[in-house]
Amino acid sequence: MARVTAERVEQTKRKLLEAARKVLIEEGFSGLSTRHVAETANTQMSQIQYHFGSKEGMILALFEYMNAALVARQSVTFERRDLSLAQKWDLACDYLDEDLASGYVRVLQELIAAGWTNMAIGHAVRTALGKWRDLLNRLVREFETRHGNLGPFEAEDIAALIGAVFIGSEAYILLGYEDDLHPTRQALRRFGKVIAYYENQFAKE
Repeated sequence: MARVTAERVEQTKRKLLEAARKVLIEEGFSGLSTRHVAETANTQMSQIQYHFGSKEGMILALFEYMNAALVARQSVTFERRDLSLAQKWDLACDYLDEDLASGYVRVLQELIAAGWTNMAIGHAVRTALGKWRDLLNRLVREFETRHGNLGPFEAEDIAALIGAVFIGSEAYILLGYEDDLHPTRQALRRFGKVIAYYENQFAKE
């Protein structure tokens, strides 16, 4: 009986989180209300209070719920030894398209903006971005191990730049600032060809 109850609790939480994701994508953070989420989930507002404590608690749970799965996905990809760095970059570009379609990128960007004034949300976003940073650091260090140092750059420098490029690219894309003069996703994929070129050059040495 206890197991059935626990499963129902988790099902209700997931239902509320999926509803919150849907509302956040459609209405943005400013338009997100617990009432709207409860209506979308076809449940009572008291369920949000029970499971998450508040609107803020619900948002933080949603972000953790979405981010954890994607960090795990990326970690598995980056740790594969049968893929070159260029191939991993190509997969990261594929994942960007997936994450735009799923709404994760919209949620992340909404919470980045909310985190400027909300300390709890800001802390949660920084913590999540730190997990992505750690993945990138390991990836760059793998490149160093295979091919040598990166000139004046430390692994942390490269990881910081890659993170900034993807966060900035996501903001451009969500803003609709992607056209022939600003071919964001095309440029990201072409950079993968640059990585492949240098990997081939290193392999010949």
